[in-house]
Amino acid sequence: MSNQEQPISEFKSKSGLKRIFSAFFYSIDGFKNAWKNEHAFRQELVLVIIGSIVALAMPVSAFEKLMMIAVLVLVLVVELINSAIEAVVDRVSLERHSLSKNAKDFGSAAVLLTFLIAVATWAVVLFNRFYY
Repeated sequence: MSNQEQPISEFKSKSGLKRIFSAFFYSIDGFKNAWKNEHAFRQELVLVIIGSIVALAMPVSAFEKLMMIAVLVLVLVVELINSAIEAVVDRVSLERHSLSKNAKDFGSAAVLLTFLIAVATWAVVLFNRFYY
């Protein structure tokens, strides 16, 4: 085992309040970039906004409203992670490779599963409200 220190990225976060402010602005940049460059993110964000308005207007409990909105936001979270995976894969190489395809397909599958969880959550809440 070596006692050498690991190299530290120049992009590694700072300490204290400067780190918090930097992280906030990096996040804003991430949202801007996702909006500008990711079609799926834009489509899903529109779905989240519309779904949130519908959920807030529905005659269901506050907890059910929270769950209905939370699962939609979760789709966005996983989409951002998927986009990050795709960006890293493309950064490494644009040539076709089975491992690159796997990484992108796994990210896509994660988005699909999250979307199915959102659909199931909405179905259960709506079923319990209107048919149960």
